[in-house]
Amino acid sequence: MEYRITVYNAARDGKLGRLRVFLDQRSKDDVSMLIHAKTNGATPLIMAGRNGHLEVVKYLVEHCKAEIEQVGSVTIDGETIEGAPPLWCAAAAGHLNIVKYLVEHGANVNKTTYTNSTPLRAACFDGHFTIVKYLVEQKADIEIANRHGHTCLMISCYKKHLPIVEYLLDLKAQVNRKSVKGNTALHDCAESGSLEIVKLLLKHGAVMVKDHYNMTPLMAAAVAGYYTIVEFLIERPECMQIEKIESLELLGATYIDRKRDNLAALHVWQRAMIMRHDHGRNTYPKPVNVKPVEAYENAVEARSCNTLDELVSDPDEMRMQALLVRERILGPAHPDTSYYIRYRGALYADMGNFDRCISLWMYALEMQQSALEPVSPMTQSSFLSFAELFSFMTTEWRGGDLFSCLKFENLMAVLQRAVEEVQRAIAFTKSSKTPLTSDTEAKSLSNLNRLMVIVLHLLCLMTRLEVLLSVVDKLEFRKVVYRLVRMCPLGMKKTTLLHLACTRHTTDVGRYPICKFPSLDVVNLLIEVGADVNAQDQDGCTALHIAAKDVPCDRQVMKTLIENGSHIDACNNRGEVAAQLLHMVPIHDIVPPLRFTSLQCLASRQIAKHGVPYKGVVGPELERTIELHQSKIDTFKAKMDENSWPREPEK
Repeated sequence: MEYRITVYNAARDGKLGRLRVFLDQRSKDDVSMLIHAKTNGATPLIMAGRNGHLEVVKYLVEHCKAEIEQVGSVTIDGETIEGAPPLWCAAAAGHLNIVKYLVEHGANVNKTTYTNSTPLRAACFDGHFTIVKYLVEQKADIEIANRHGHTCLMISCYKKHLPIVEYLLDLKAQVNRKSVKGNTALHDCAESGSLEIVKLLLKHGAVMVKDHYNMTPLMAAAVAGYYTIVEFLIERPECMQIEKIESLELLGATYIDRKRDNLAALHVWQRAMIMRHDHGRNTYPKPVNVKPVEAYENAVEARSCNTLDELVSDPDEMRMQALLVRERILGPAHPDTSYYIRYRGALYADMGNFDRCISLWMYALEMQQSALEPVSPMTQSSFLSFAELFSFMTTEWRGGDLFSCLKFENLMAVLQRAVEEVQRAIAFTKSSKTPLTSDTEAKSLSNLNRLMVIVLHLLCLMTRLEVLLSVVDKLEFRKVVYRLVRMCPLGMKKTTLLHLACTRHTTDVGRYPICKFPSLDVVNLLIEVGADVNAQDQDGCTALHIAAKDVPCDRQVMKTLIENGSHIDACNNRGEVAAQLLHMVPIHDIVPPLRFTSLQCLASRQIAKHGVPYKGVVGPELERTIELHQSKIDTFKAKMDENSWPREPEK
């Protein structure tokens, strides 16, 4: 281990002399092992290439015979890239000499990372023009897109690298190619604010099309707040009049929410209003019979320039206009719609106006759940924001009494929607007609696991209010938790809610602290409504095993689990009982083991130990009990004998 880290550090820091000291006198097998071992996800060759140490790269390739196509994880511009080969790392970091050396020694110029990013795309991202030209000369494919469908041209446009864009267009790059979400290079440069590149793309035949959110490049520029691009594109003959009007209205909303410039917003809104009325004919009227939104305090959109003039004196009314405009034009599925509703709510929370914040956030959450797929990252973010807000209101807010600002009905409403989201996720997985790939399944499980963790924090927050709740409120709360537990949601590695409630890792969610886990209150709550204390995860661990692994372990949580029926001698897949996972704490300091070891447990251990046939002989409950006491790996069975079992201390 020590030698591996030394070699890695020497390669990372360009210490060729130190590398030679450690490697020159070693056997080929030892050298191969050391230079292909990963530290922090990367090999010495990857780090040498990423940091620009050409002599180290030469030594590792020529003398140590390092595999030139090895992959690992590397951090570039604060983002960790998985499955990156050395050539990709050198291209991304801008080291032309290393790029040339690796290509000359057989590196594949089109080898991709796990996200399907090529070395050429990496060079385009950070504007390394000389590397781009060299890789293209070496037959790099300019049309290979990453997993999101973003091509080299698209990323060059988004990052505003004009020379690279010109070069790729001269190579006949597909100017109107679409990404997975339907956007083109023209969308990307309009969104990033490069008018010069917009003009260049149009000159090379770019057309203004809608993406999957029905956004044109003109609307993308308006949402991003780039007035000059909006003005330029509005004059294009292919732009429809209604698109011009709505782009100006979106631009006004952006001025309010991103630039806090109400006067500029008023100017473009008045201009859009004049275009709507087209010399008094009202050719393009706004939708009528739109139901006022309570979260917007029943505000309605202005329908005349006079009304707009009246609104400008009330900043809050102008903000509500911006939300109404964005929701009407972008629709509920667009990320910006819910984002700016939540953003506005956060500003109210900063001022201590929690009721307005909760009202807006709840409206955004309803919108997300109606428009997005189950357990969407955006929906998760909303639930997490609620949990962080409620935690702040109950622990840090000094505007009044500790619990005076957090109402049971608000927390309950969010909890109910979170439980509904869990149910939607489970139902979606069961009803999906498209077979899940390993990547999509892992992503789905990860999303559900994170949602389960957030739900546990909401449960923990509710237990803080327990002393203030009426009998009716307590009963309603437990009904929701009972419904949740009956769903039997399973997260990563088939962990249950009880597993997650028993580990300190559940504490870490989001950027701000919410609740501390393991949580005895949440464990008691889950057990009270019927959570299975002997449920096993993918590794065969019960919640008791998970609690025992924590350092330091929560003795009271372990005691509660055992007293409520968790088998003290249940065996995980490695043949370990919870007592063997404890650190520095003997089991008899928590509970007397013999008191919680039944005759059924002893019999089950013997049956498991000696391999006595039992399936179909005993009832299903007893069959499960025997399996709880059975190691899944024969080499661990010896741990189950009588001598290994912790006994009562002698008096």
